Amino acid sequence: MIKVKLHKNGETFEGEVKENSNLVVRAGIRQFPFPNLSFRCGMGKCSTCASKILAGAEHLPEPNWKEKKILGSRLDEGYRLVCQLWVTHDIELTQDVEPIKTGV
Repeated sequence: MIKVKLHKNGETFEGEVKENSNLVVRAGIRQFPFPNLSFRCGMGKCSTCASKILAGAEHLPEPNWKEKKILGSRLDEGYRLVCQLWVTHDIELTQDVEPIKTGV
């Protein structure tokens, strides 16, 4: 099992998901990290799920074209679109960040 630690609104939520899980999918079917993870479209268009990765980023795949388009230079600051990630190792992230503005 993969350990997930989510920081949001000054609180910390911890839980486990199966290996190769997408956290937006898990939240969508009301499993951890539901109801604390912010998300909307699940397709890498809206940036609602944008999160700063605090630990475990080295185990994530390279950003895809959707993340590059939406996040731009924020990728260098450690931001990722959670809907585009399938986690295979423990991860710690925060959504206690300034929202990313998009045209969606």
